[in-house]
Amino acid sequence: MTDSAPRLAPVTDPSPEVVDLYVKGGMRNPAGETLNIFGTLAHHPALLRRWLVFAGHVLSKSTLTPRDRELLILRTGVRCNSQYEFSQHAIIARRSDITDEEIDATKRDIDDHPWSDFDATLLRAADELHDDSRLSDATWATLTAKYSDEQLLDAIFAVGNYHIVSMVLNSCGVQLDEGVPAAL
Repeated sequence: MTDSAPRLAPVTDPSPEVVDLYVKGGMRNPAGETLNIFGTLAHHPALLRRWLVFAGHVLSKSTLTPRDRELLILRTGVRCNSQYEFSQHAIIARRSDITDEEIDATKRDIDDHPWSDFDATLLRAADELHDDSRLSDATWATLTAKYSDEQLLDAIFAVGNYHIVSMVLNSCGVQLDEGVPAAL
């Protein structure tokens, strides 16, 4: 992100409906401030409310392990060049059994790090969905050898959700939240 100011600044005086979403949805940082992504989406309360159901599934109710989910999200953030997305999820990734070295490696060519075969397939899946909007036969076969149908769909939807989110973050110029270091 090269802009020093957001194109669409977070809402500072949200409607009661949005405040209720903030309280129920855990959309605040540890200091109690609303995260910039949610403050930005507060410009469209109906969209925010409906998107939170889907995003909540992807982030906390999917059938993927936290590690698998975060590898997919980090790689999507890299491929979408989304500083906000990557930086926020670098923090979450550390709590999901992903090392700092691995977080950094998601920014590079897949072959530049000794990934397990399955981790490399996850990163490749994110790349293929980004580039081609579909998984190759080889990636599909590797994923289906380990994943249930639900897990396979959750992986595709994780990449898709964070691709959309990255588009919004980048287009609106959403700034990093206070205390979140730039990681991309």
